[in-house]
Amino acid sequence: MTSESSSIDRVPPGPKGVPFLGSLFAFRRDPVGFLVETGERYGDVVRYVLGGKYVYFFRHPEQVKEILVTKQHDFAKGRGLEWAKRFLGEGLLTSEGEQHRRQRRLTQPAFHRQRIASYATVMAELTARRRAGWRPGETIDLSSEMMALTMAIAGKTLFDSDVEREAPEISAALTQMVALFPRYAMPFGGLIELLPLKSNRDFARSRERLDATIYRIIAERRQSGRDHGDLLSTLMAARDEEDGTGMSDVQLRDEVMTLFLAGHETTATALAWTFYCLSENPAAEASLHEEVDRVLAGRLPTFEDLPQLAVTERVFAESMRLYPPAWAFGRRSLREVQIGEYTIPGNTYVVLSPLVGHRDARFFPDPLRFDPDRFLPEARAERAKFAYFPFGGGARQCIGESFAWMEGALLIASIAQRFKLRLAPEARVEMQPLVTLRPRYGMKMVAEPRGA
Repeated sequence: MTSESSSIDRVPPGPKGVPFLGSLFAFRRDPVGFLVETGERYGDVVRYVLGGKYVYFFRHPEQVKEILVTKQHDFAKGRGLEWAKRFLGEGLLTSEGEQHRRQRRLTQPAFHRQRIASYATVMAELTARRRAGWRPGETIDLSSEMMALTMAIAGKTLFDSDVEREAPEISAALTQMVALFPRYAMPFGGLIELLPLKSNRDFARSRERLDATIYRIIAERRQSGRDHGDLLSTLMAARDEEDGTGMSDVQLRDEVMTLFLAGHETTATALAWTFYCLSENPAAEASLHEEVDRVLAGRLPTFEDLPQLAVTERVFAESMRLYPPAWAFGRRSLREVQIGEYTIPGNTYVVLSPLVGHRDARFFPDPLRFDPDRFLPEARAERAKFAYFPFGGGARQCIGESFAWMEGALLIASIAQRFKLRLAPEARVEMQPLVTLRPRYGMKMVAEPRGA
């Protein structure tokens, strides 16, 4: 067992688990249930053991703020994202220190308001094309449909490229890597990676498949030298204000891989859960349909429509409260640090969970009820800032947050114009907490047309 710092006066409560392994098996079996149950039982700070290492779980908004903002420089990324470097490289999500600050400076122009506004038409048109393939009364796997749609949008906005021809292979490669995340994010993951397992060989092939596509597009772009008006062109043109240098092909690959995974996987997952929530809440769905019909009057939504799509945005926000795509993430203390009344030793892992925090009845009364009015301006103003943090916070807050809000609202409105989506009778709905909070069995829904 790791030794505790002598300066600790109080030790947080938590489950003892079994010798050495602690709560490893309980956490692996049901990570969401484990965090929810231990938080409810032990309070806002829980200490448990995973494979011989102490882990601290914090859930109160003030503690979240301290870790993500006030004392963010006392922490580095957690174990999961340290492993994610194996396929994301040194992109914004995984890099640290000066490397992260430099990449953030270079990437920021790609997400300026004017730049992302130019993608709105692409998003709406690709959604219209996708929904046109749905037959009335057909049962679709909305999870797969949204993955394909957001992949097409990512391909067009990132690369000005139609990647739909390669979508099945790319999707399979991403799924393969995402599925292995829980294994490698746990203690002993590094040892498992060294074993001659088929899953390890599959992972290597998946990375090679994605690399082939991305490096091919980068090489074509270098050769043409033309500005395509996409995110990749912006990244290639970016120059560091401090030393005047740009990104190498490897750095471009890492940022593109990060944006491709984050912009495709998380939004698709959020949208699948959004339409599930709407199918279970007719009143909220009716409010959404009324707004969409009134604001759009049958035409596709545009960037200029977003301020009038307030109900749509609240629906998306409430869905991400109940089912945040980034359901949990970790940090590692770089040194001894005081969080509230507890001292965290150096080199100790800390866990934060938007999913658990978003379901805290102290800040969201009747927390399992789907109620978009929780995100009316006056309700937001009364709530602690970090009671809701689906995009993280501090210097590492998701750089694509404004992109995600726009994409979510435009896609929800575009689909709701033409269809009501009803949960299929045979559907099984269960959370699968991988890198993102995927629906374990997909999301089988019946597409009911709403008319012209």
